[in-house]
Amino acid sequence: MFTRYITPALRDALSDTPVVFLNGARQVGKSTLVQQLAKTDHPARYLTLDDATVRAAATADPAGFIDGLDTAVVIDEIQRVPDLALAIKASVDRDRRPGRFLLTGSADVLQLPRIADALVGRMEVVRLWPLSQGELRGTREGFVDAAFGDATPAGPFPEVTRAELLEALCRGGYPEAQGRAPDRRARFVAAYLDTMLVREVRELSAIEGATHLPQLLGLVATRTGSHLNVADLSRTLGMPQATVRRYLVLLRTLLLVEALPAWSRSADRRLLKSPKLYVTDPGLAAYLVGQDPARLALETTAVGPLLETFVVTELAKQLGWSRTTARLYHARTLSEREVDVVIEDRRGRCVAIEVKATASLTDRHLQGIRTFAELAGDRFHRGLVIYTGREVVPFGRGVYAVPLSSLWSWGAT
Repeated sequence: MFTRYITPALRDALSDTPVVFLNGARQVGKSTLVQQLAKTDHPARYLTLDDATVRAAATADPAGFIDGLDTAVVIDEIQRVPDLALAIKASVDRDRRPGRFLLTGSADVLQLPRIADALVGRMEVVRLWPLSQGELRGTREGFVDAAFGDATPAGPFPEVTRAELLEALCRGGYPEAQGRAPDRRARFVAAYLDTMLVREVRELSAIEGATHLPQLLGLVATRTGSHLNVADLSRTLGMPQATVRRYLVLLRTLLLVEALPAWSRSADRRLLKSPKLYVTDPGLAAYLVGQDPARLALETTAVGPLLETFVVTELAKQLGWSRTTARLYHARTLSEREVDVVIEDRRGRCVAIEVKATASLTDRHLQGIRTFAELAGDRFHRGLVIYTGREVVPFGRGVYAVPLSSLWSWGAT
């Protein structure tokens, strides 16, 4: 059992909201977490719609199924019977006690209008990602809070060897992938993707010819961390742009691909507006592009995109439990100066982050952050270059190079 640091946020939501939706891709640990809560902190009856009998009853009479539940209930994989949402809405409108329904789903609820529209104003959504580095190592990360603090980054931070880095990139965060040798890990990922891209697609969508979906996902993996260019994807795959857009929505619904929006400051025309696409787990991305630690050690140019994917997804995970309420963006000017990640808090303060797969830095590695600092003005709080070196190095006022391990060590408890 891994301690999941999103748990307090889930308990808080259950304490004051009638319906709580735990969102996450398959195999990230949703069922384990909600069953543990149902047995301890939030006593509830557990039902899964993966069970054919339960699903048949819910499908035949959604209203009767919900009305027959006289205690708090956990309903696992709610997207398998979306008609339950209207029945839950009716039940909640009669009785708005908090914590009555804890739902889980392996699809982005915001992309499922039959569920999202029915439960608007009655539901809080909590995202569960694959395991974070802190969850794997037994330390609760505080990097986001530390980055928005006033203290300078203070090492020493733990050393991460090259071999450890490559293993972390290829292993990813899925619980089932942990502790497996590379060949066994590859078998798990192959079976996982086959399930996601066949069964889940069939249940969520009426799209035919979705045999092209694995091709698109594989192509996105080769470009993880790149700007979305539908026309280029269309040309490469020989697929109409409308189909590419429809398939990308489906991949995002399955929580296999995430779009990082562009940061902007009002009508500043110097900034590009297109999002960047990421595979939501570096281990999945590594598998899709045919990488394992041994091969990655030889093909060093492949490390950068996977490392950027690693950092972006780790930050997204930490936002689920950090005290700082913030969102992730990227920023790029028309002159191609960019920062990989911008973290913007509710006050509008920004932390700019560059990710470099190198152990030594030069002044040119800071150009993107310095350009962003000029654009952001007084909203610029700090700039950080996450790199594979060992030392914290100041690069002028408010800009620091920090080791990769600071991501799970700086501010950790």
